[in-house]
Amino acid sequence: MKLSDFDFDLPEALIATRPAVPRTSARLLVADGPVLHDRHVTDLTDWLRPGDRLVLNDTRVIPARLNGQRFRQSAQGPVQARIEATLLEPRGDGTWAALIKPLKKLKLGEKVVFTDDLSATLERIEDGQGHLRFNHVGDAFDAALNAAGAMPLPPYIAAKRPADERDLVDYQTVFARNSGAVAAPTASLHFDDALLARLADIGVNFTHVTLHVGAGTFLPVKVDNVADHKMHSEWGQVSATAAAEIAATKQAGGRVIPVGTTALRLIETAARGGTIEPWEGNTDIFITPGFSFKVTDALMTNFHLPKSTLMMLVAALMGQEAIKTLYAHAIQSKYRFFSYGDASLLIPQAQKPA
Repeated sequence: MKLSDFDFDLPEALIATRPAVPRTSARLLVADGPVLHDRHVTDLTDWLRPGDRLVLNDTRVIPARLNGQRFRQSAQGPVQARIEATLLEPRGDGTWAALIKPLKKLKLGEKVVFTDDLSATLERIEDGQGHLRFNHVGDAFDAALNAAGAMPLPPYIAAKRPADERDLVDYQTVFARNSGAVAAPTASLHFDDALLARLADIGVNFTHVTLHVGAGTFLPVKVDNVADHKMHSEWGQVSATAAAEIAATKQAGGRVIPVGTTALRLIETAARGGTIEPWEGNTDIFITPGFSFKVTDALMTNFHLPKSTLMMLVAALMGQEAIKTLYAHAIQSKYRFFSYGDASLLIPQAQKPA
């Protein structure tokens, strides 16, 4: 497989910079095997059925983008420099790995002041990332970060506008529980409490798993031979309860439908042995055409970037030609793309028994 196999031309005007309001009014392109249907997220009740199980990623996005100042004494007197930090992940030693701009203006041991209540010291630099130790930990750190930080919007939105107060709500799912993500599981942004209740009323079940989405989700694939790509790693957990619920649905003949590629990658990681099992750790699973899905029966997901690992994932589920047809239809029909865009419900054509 070549990277060019997953490329397409996307008009700039179709990149969404704000979500649909209300959330459930976003458009939904349903691919029922080879047949496409233009609907809306609120119509999910027409496509899901009693006994289906939606798998929801309950990670919570932290306001990971921080702006601060570095202060230093020089021969000319006190000088300062503006420092921007985007937190990536907590490290085992209590520091946070972060992208720091400009990193060259910060020396080891120097302090960055973000607010009167939040500061950090640069302890080391590895692989182009700075490791910051903050002046708070635990709940005090969470409170100070929530007061100081901005939502880490994807690069294709951040290039068009800065994050604002609306994003604190818009870029968070209604079922977010466990803090740690620096990007949202965006297919889940289309749900509100009313839609979840309507789905429950018709007999749809829900399972929560956690995968802390990292900034690596936006990294471009830079190799022409897809097999040479090194996948980023993200921490996730499938609890014993979650594994049992998914297994029971499979046994009963119901469909397991992850909401978002993050939930799909996590449950397929936990099912690498052939059946779903409790699992916790860092996953770098790379799903490309030819992958054998163990638990996923369908997928709800947004529309993805050209030449991305997520394009490869949906092609693995539906087939490359089917995805090319679906994306051509989405572009022609002016669906909105990427994190704040519209959604698709991908239901692979059932395989006939041999």
